[in-house]
Amino acid sequence: MTNEGADQMSTTPAPTPRKRPLVAAVLVAAVAGGAAGAGIYAAADHTSAAPSTVTQTTAAVVRTTQTTAVGAIYTASRPGVVEIDVAGTTTPDQGTLPFGGGSQQTSAEGTGFVLDTEGNIVTNQHVASAGSSIAVKFSDGSSYKGTLVGEDPSSDLAVIHVNAPARVLHPLGLGNSDTVQVGDGVVAIGNPFGLDGTLTSGIVSALGREITSPNNEPIENAIQTDAAINHGNSGGPLLDLNGKVIGVTSQIQSDSGGNEGVGFAVPVNTLKLVVHQIIASGKAKHALLGVRVQTVPFSVASKLGIAQGVAVSTVEGGSAAADAGLKAGSGHKVLGSIEYPTGGDTITKVDGRVVTTAEALRGAIDAHAPGDTVTLTVVRNGKTRTVHATLGARTTTS
Repeated sequence: MTNEGADQMSTTPAPTPRKRPLVAAVLVAAVAGGAAGAGIYAAADHTSAAPSTVTQTTAAVVRTTQTTAVGAIYTASRPGVVEIDVAGTTTPDQGTLPFGGGSQQTSAEGTGFVLDTEGNIVTNQHVASAGSSIAVKFSDGSSYKGTLVGEDPSSDLAVIHVNAPARVLHPLGLGNSDTVQVGDGVVAIGNPFGLDGTLTSGIVSALGREITSPNNEPIENAIQTDAAINHGNSGGPLLDLNGKVIGVTSQIQSDSGGNEGVGFAVPVNTLKLVVHQIIASGKAKHALLGVRVQTVPFSVASKLGIAQGVAVSTVEGGSAAADAGLKAGSGHKVLGSIEYPTGGDTITKVDGRVVTTAEALRGAIDAHAPGDTVTLTVVRNGKTRTVHATLGARTTTS
């Protein structure tokens, strides 16, 4: 995954900057599984149009009901979605301009949404950091100067504040991304290519995806959707069919650079952990267990005679894991050229929920704040035990 936050800003000589819509990242490699999924979806679509009059009527009713629901969500939510215009000035190297020297104006465009009646706006960090001057435009056409409250590159989230009258502040309700299921209907509202107030809809295509933040940290539990997301949608809300925000649209996967039906949103439960910290202190801290781990799938565990789960290879000194008494592997076994730690702890559950991959473990830890205590179920030398770890804070880079 490559983050294109800076790359999406158009750069032109002053004084006539041109806005360029933003999206966090474009993945240039297509995924074979995704292509197969698209084929299956197309086949199902072709077979759904049965010749029966009853079937056609039923399908029409469902379509009409769905369209009405989506339209109602748009009507209710659109006033809470804003356009964010960010501008700045850069001084390039002397050799980059035809005649050398001189400053250049940069500008970029993204989306955000109203969090509360205090004037706090949520957007992506890669949108808010695109320049030093921020303007927030509301659905009624009014525009207000925005001030960056704070940002968190590790989750690609930021908060902008505006001194706007109550009549234009329409906060969107926050949902629960832990209850989202594959196949759920979703709605995205944003400003793709500067076309403000654009509505797209689709379904949740997958859950538990890992995407890369602007500072190259993993963002766990991202929501994948086939709702059309393009440059300029970044920072906008992904809504469920109850009109609640379940994610912040952030990235796309594409060969062409445009929408190909694979978009990603930062889950709203991550937003809940991060945004209140940003409002309080201008930044956010992330929980840290303090281990390096290796996924041990069932097929490997059964062949090597070790526990299935997440094997601990390293425990950082002074970390929550060290204080809890977690033990790193003292040896290793190799299968298919992959080395697996042995002789230490294998984590199988966090707070009673099964974890089978390193990504799932990171997601479970990321769902907590520093200072929280988690209960870990671990297997050591064939014996299962429970330990409690009080999480530390992860050091992040900007």
